[in-house]
Amino acid sequence: MTDHGIVDLAVIGGGINGAGVARDASGRGLKVLLCEKGDLAEGTSSRSGKLVHGGLRYLEYYEFRLVREALIEREVLLRSAPHIIWPMRFVLPHSPEQRPAWMVRTGLFLYDHLGGRKMLPGSRKLDLRRAPEGRAIKKEFVTAFEYSDCWVDDARLVVLNALDAKQRGAIVLTRTAATSARRGDDGLWTVTMKGADGSSRSVKARALINSAGPWVEDVIGRVAGRNSSYRVRLVKGSHIVVPKFWDGPQAYLFQNDDKRVIFVNPYEGNLCLIGTTDIPFTGRPEEATIDQSEIEYLLRVVNRYAAKPLEQKDIVSSFSGVRPLYDNNADANASAVTRDYVFEVDAPEGQPPLLSVFGGKITTFRKLAEHALDRLTKTFPTMDKAWTAEATLPGGDLPNADFAAFLAALRADYPWLSADLSEHYAHLYGTRARHLLGSATGLDALGHHHGSLLYQREVDFLRETEWALTPADILTRRTKHGLHMSADEKQDFERSMEAA
Repeated sequence: MTDHGIVDLAVIGGGINGAGVARDASGRGLKVLLCEKGDLAEGTSSRSGKLVHGGLRYLEYYEFRLVREALIEREVLLRSAPHIIWPMRFVLPHSPEQRPAWMVRTGLFLYDHLGGRKMLPGSRKLDLRRAPEGRAIKKEFVTAFEYSDCWVDDARLVVLNALDAKQRGAIVLTRTAATSARRGDDGLWTVTMKGADGSSRSVKARALINSAGPWVEDVIGRVAGRNSSYRVRLVKGSHIVVPKFWDGPQAYLFQNDDKRVIFVNPYEGNLCLIGTTDIPFTGRPEEATIDQSEIEYLLRVVNRYAAKPLEQKDIVSSFSGVRPLYDNNADANASAVTRDYVFEVDAPEGQPPLLSVFGGKITTFRKLAEHALDRLTKTFPTMDKAWTAEATLPGGDLPNADFAAFLAALRADYPWLSADLSEHYAHLYGTRARHLLGSATGLDALGHHHGSLLYQREVDFLRETEWALTPADILTRRTKHGLHMSADEKQDFERSMEAA
């Protein structure tokens, strides 16, 4: 058994909340160990709608605190990682059957002003009969409202938080499941872990954070052997990917007759991402997949607005994630369940604390981490102050946070890169792209071409620096090459990974 000694904080769960807590704590001078039973972001955190947003529709549920925090965080995150987060304009065709125009205008006014917006343009009204954004929309919709939010590569956001934590001294263990956590007479947690290869590890910790997402109750009960009065409510959200059916960089927000909204976002150049659904879920989170009713639901909403209807045969790919929402005893409508986060702190006098995270969303992960550590100040009274609000994530230290200028400089340094390949490296790796490319002077230096924009040099970089071990780690989470490769290319790549 590998003994990792004593750490200040052991974190269970390598999604966005766990990685965010590990990063923040490591930067405050704490010794941290993070363990994740699968790959980083393998669960919910790579299956989101890939947006950093305030949550416009949450205003209808009077979630003003959450929306304000998310709107403030939207700009904090945009500054911290301008290579994987960028502004996007959303066009909302007005459908008076769902919401009157005054309500939409009021909501957008609040959205523009509630979070002290500084970097993003405000909302405006569009005449779809004249605006180019109206060309893809049915003629019966004549008015729209446009507002700002941000796009994010969700899985990469998790990896970059974990990478930053590691660079600040954290131990990051992927494919390592926590099997037992018990308080000892020494005033410490003893956490036992098991690797995918059957190996055993252990660590003692002064505090334990349970950020296991959909598995948060399992960690409390089975791993930690505790009882909890808090409950998580699992809600499945599914997305489909189809060819992009409009011109321009804008996204769309379509209202459905059930008062839900569907995002239709540009994705990977020539594709678009459509979602999400809200379905109560009772199965195993790792086995969640889209079902036919969800496919029909998403197509029906889009086809209500799109001038050119989509068919099921247009679907290129799909994915489903299970959101672990805090069960606030809302009604049966899954869309009404709060997206806010709460903590359960189990800290009997004189014993090491267990803090469990319920709920949360990608946009507020950084603030969640700050608040979680605030709850542990009694255990760590000398830890450093919060610091992440002004810090960049790995690769995000672009001069003046100007992605366009950085991309131009990268292309000047490596003029032999195609426009697509240079943009790929710049977006995924930011300033780390130069570490990947090094002294390469031509495509030959990038090694074997696996298809699409994937070369062996990138594969090696991901395996050496980002915990990538399997084809899915590379093709689905660290990159989206899998969406652009043929079935034969993906099969050949899988064989090459097995042989390596």
